Order: sequence, then C-alpha cells, then structure tokens
Amino acid sequence: MIDRHLRRALRPWQGAGVAGACCEHSLVTLNLRASGVSGPPVRRPAQAPSDEPCGDRPLSDVQLAVPSFRDFTLSSLKVGCLGFGGPAGQIALMHREWIDEKKWIDEPRYLHALSYCTLLPGPEAQQLATYIGWLLHGVRGGLVAGLLFVLPGAVVVIALAWLYAAHGQTPWLAAAFWGVKAAVLALVAEALQRVGKRALKGRTDLVIAILAFVALAVFSAPFPVVILAAALIGLIGSRRAARPATVVQAAVPWLRTLGVTGLWLVIWLAPLLAVVLAFGPDHWLSRVGEVFAALAAVTFGGAYAMLAWLQQQAVEVQGWLTTAQMIDGLGLAETTP
Repeated sequence: MIDRHLRRALRPWQGAGVAGACCEHSLVTLNLRASGVSGPPVRRPAQAPSDEPCGDRPLSDVQLAVPSFRDFTLSSLKVGCLGFGGPAGQIALMHREWIDEKKWIDEPRYLHALSYCTLLPGPEAQQLATYIGWLLHGVRGGLVAGLLFVLPGAVVVIALAWLYAAHGQTPWLAAAFWGVKAAVLALVAEALQRVGKRALKGRTDLVIAILAFVALAVFSAPFPVVILAAALIGLIGSRRAARPATVVQAAVPWLRTLGVTGLWLVIWLAPLLAVVLAFGPDHWLSRVGEVFAALAAVTFGGAYAMLAWLQQQAVEVQGWLTTAQMIDGLGLAETTP
C-alpha cells in the first residue's frame, strides 16, 4: 500500500530536474522515514539505478546517446570550423549538432546552461561549449571543446587580418568586405530565428524579449540592468506558478567553491602578470592584456553586449583602430568560424 502511494506521489517529479527523478532515492527515503517505515528505500521498477550524480541526469525524458571521446572531439572540431555568424550562429550550430542530430544533451539543460552562460562575463558560446564538453567527458572534454571552439577561428582570423592589413585598400578586397557586411545581417537574423523559436515558449517570454530589445536599442539601457530586470520578472513568475511539492536542495560546498574560484582567478591573471613584469606596464602587449582582461571581467550578456565598450576602448581611448576598421573587423569575426 505504501509502495503504491509513494509511486503515485513521485510520478510528477519524473524528469523534473535535480530534485525530480534524479533524486528519487532521497525522496523515497524521506517519505519512508516520515511514515515510520524502516527498511531499504523503494525504487520504481521502470527506472534503472544509476551511479550518476543528481546534477548529471538529463532534465527531460528524451533518450540521450553517450558519445565516445573520439566522436565528441571530432564533433567539437566540426563546431569550431563551421561556427559562422558570431555567438548567435555558434549557439544555433551547437544546438543542431548536439541536440537535433546527435542527441547527446537534452534541450532543457542546453537552454538552462545558455541562460547561465549569458549571465557570466565573457563569451557565452565558448562557455556553453566548454560546459557541454565537461558534462559529457569531464575536465578533458571541457578542455577539448573550449580549445577546438577557439583555435580554428583564431587561425583563420589571424590570416585574414594580415591580408587586410597588407592589401585592405585594393579594390577587389574592399568590394569583398562590402559583401561581407551585408551577409553578416542575414547570418545573425537566421541564427536569432532558430534560437528564439525554441527559447520563447509563450506570450510572456515574447513580451519580455521585446521589452528588453526596446530598452537596449531605443533607450540604450545598460545591459546588466536589462538582464537583472528580466531575471527578476522570471523569479517572480516562477514563485507564483504552482509547485507539485517542495524541492529538496542539495547543500552547497561554499569553501570548496571559493577555493576553486580563487585558483582559477590566479591562473587567469598569471599570463597578464607575466607580460607586465617582462615588458613593463606601458608596453603595447601589456595594454592589450589589460583592456581585454577588463573586458572579460565586466562584460555580461555575451559578445554582442561588449561591442560598444570594445569600440570605445580600441578606437577612442587607445587609438588602435579607426571606426571603419572596427566595422570591417566585426564583419570578419561574423563570417569566419
């Protein structure tokens, strides 16, 4: 009798995330103790036991494939070589490659991870690729996904930057750049349509997206303020929504989290410190490092959010580029992997 009631009570939690099916063992144990029943916890026959931690289970009932490290490496290289259209195009490509075609990760987890990466400082598309690599193959998967995401594009952009600096004023190359600028808009619009169709599930989501666009494009509102306002609206809406039961939250190891954060902060600053000590604070390498370190630390909302700040630093403050060169560079970045 108790077993039947527990199964019925746990059914709404199936596929609900960390506190749902992945933590069914804990919920059953708590219910048994509350009922005064001793003995081993009751498991649902339809769900096979797993050694995965709760946070590594999928957020939906979709059957996911488990790629080999070799297959994931080749797929990451493909993403790195075909990631055209800037972050919007890269995010859409990863969705098509790893969700639609490979089915290595479910869509709810992908969208949740994308939301967190958008709130973090730095490039959200690379952070998303690194997270998925870590999710599938641990630390080595994260390193492979992150490096292969960057290296192909870096090689291509360096070669094109040399070509632009050496022959950028020739008529045929100038005409090519005019065509590139026109193609950028089409690439970004297509990627935005693909991601928006999946992320905007209802009328409320669409209204929030429109208001955020108006705030940014018309009123030039600070991007962090817009993101925080949207997050606050989502938080209020989620609290008003009905919940099937109280979510069991796992304890957060704050000391370990702070230690890991401090370690990676030191690793992140070490190259900049080495350059400053070797060449002095006034060397151009030191200035480049300082500008982009600050850019990575304070820019929230992904690559598009930092363009205005980067233009101000590179053109007005440092005088490294002209406005026309900045636009050409953006065209190169959008139309290369």
